Amino acid sequence: MDKQSILVIGAGSWGTALALVLARNQHQVYLWDISAEHIAELQQSRCNQRYLPDISLPDNLYPVSTLSGFACVSSVVLAMPCAGLQASLTLLQQNISLSELRICLACKGFEPGSNSLNTDVVKKVLGIDEVAVLSGPSFAREVAEGLPTAITVASGQKQTASYFSSLFHSELFRSYTHDDVIGVQVGGAVKNVIAIAAGIADGLGYGANTRCALITRSLAEIMRLGIAMGGRQETFMGLAGLGDLILTCTDNQSRNRRFGLALAQGKDPETAKREIAQAVEGAVTAGVVQELARTLQVEMPITEMVNKVLQSACTPREAVQKLLAREPRAEM
Repeated sequence: MDKQSILVIGAGSWGTALALVLARNQHQVYLWDISAEHIAELQQSRCNQRYLPDISLPDNLYPVSTLSGFACVSSVVLAMPCAGLQASLTLLQQNISLSELRICLACKGFEPGSNSLNTDVVKKVLGIDEVAVLSGPSFAREVAEGLPTAITVASGQKQTASYFSSLFHSELFRSYTHDDVIGVQVGGAVKNVIAIAAGIADGLGYGANTRCALITRSLAEIMRLGIAMGGRQETFMGLAGLGDLILTCTDNQSRNRRFGLALAQGKDPETAKREIAQAVEGAVTAGVVQELARTLQVEMPITEMVNKVLQSACTPREAVQKLLAREPRAEM
C-alpha cells in the first residue's frame, strides 16, 4: 500500500504498539494522547518509558500534543480505554474534517452507562457507519517487539476491512479480514471478564484442569451472548474469540488476569487496579456484560460470579465453590 498519514489516539501500551506497526510499514504516523505530560515525555525521550520502555520510536512516528491541523490525515485508529471513546470522538469531530476519514477501533469493551458496542458509539457521536474494528490475541509488548502476531480487522464494508488490514499487515503482523463486526467486538470485550475469572482460579491454586474447564465453559457463555446480540457462532472460534480468550486467560501479560490473581490474594479491587497502574477493562465490562445478559435472557454464570467478587458479595473462593456446586446438565 502507498504511504498513508495516520493518526493514532491513545498513547498507552496498545496504541503505541499499533503506531509502531504502522510506522514500520513506512506510513507517517501521529500519536496523540489526552495526557499532554505523557506526550511531552514521548517527544523528549523518543520512547514510551511509561508503558514500553527500551523500544525507540522510529523517525516517522510523531507524538503530537494537539489534534488540530491534521488535514492530511486519511485514517484514525482509536486505542484508548473504552470509557474515553466518546470524549475522544468529540475532540476528533471538533478538530478534524470527517469527510472521507476512515476510522478503526482498537479498544475492546462496551461503553459504560449505555452498554453500547464501540461501533454504535461512533455512529451516535459522528454519524459514521463505515468503521473497522481491530481485535485478536495480541499483547502490546510482543507487538512492539516485533514478535509474530495475527489479528482480525472486521467491518460491514469489505473495502474498509481490506484497507485497514493492508495498513497493518506485514511479515510479522498478519492481518485477516472479517465481516462479523458484532461478534468480533463481543469476543474482544467479554474475554477480559473471563481473564479475571482465570486469574482468580489460578491464584487460588486450582490448577490446569480448572483453567481448561473455565476457558471452555466461558467460550460457551461468550457465544450465547454474542449470538443473542447478532454475532455469528463461527466468529467465536477464530482469532477474536477463542484466540484472544486463550491469550488473556493464560499469560500474566494480561492485566485482567493479573487483576484476578490479585483478588485471589485477598486484595480489594481498587488496590489491585492501582498496583497494575493501567486500565483493567474487564473490571468495568463485567457489570455491562451482566446487564446485557439479563436483558437478553442469556445464562452467564461465570460472569455473574466475577461480578459478585467485584461487588464484595462473596469471596473469590466462595465464587468458585458456587460454580462447582451448580446442578449437572448436558454440555450442549
